[in-house]
Formats: sequence, C-alpha cells, structure tokens
Amino acid sequence: MTLDELKPGGWCQIKRISVRDRLGQRLMDMGLCPGLHLRVVRNAPLEDPMEVEIEGRFISLRHTEARFVEVEGHDQ
Repeated sequence: MTLDELKPGGWCQIKRISVRDRLGQRLMDMGLCPGLHLRVVRNAPLEDPMEVEIEGRFISLRHTEARFVEVEGHDQ
C-alpha cells in the first residue's frame, strides 16, 4: 500500500521510499524515512495536498509525491 491510499485518521509505518532522484531526497529531508510511524491528518477539499503528522511535525504532501512512499497500515 502507498501513503496516498491512506484515509484521514489512518496510522501507518513507512516501509520504503520507492524513488531515488531529487524527489526521493526531498522526501527524506522532510523526515519521511523507513521505520517511522505517521498519521494522515486530513486531505484538502479537492484531495490535494494531504497533511501528515510525523514525530509531532505536520507536513503537506501532494498525492503524486505520497504515491512513492510504501507503508504498512496500523489500527490505532
């Protein structure tokens, strides 16, 4: 499953970042690293961007960016 598929309120653990170019580096610079847990806070009214919380920080991502973040969902 990828991060863009998760609904607001959903928790997950990052398994892998599946892009290696500048976008991959940008995602990692924003704090999205394998092994970390995050929560999808909300989607904008037209679904893009999405807001996620990771280690107490809030980050906005486009769904096209979130598509490269492979996650495993949790029921919390």
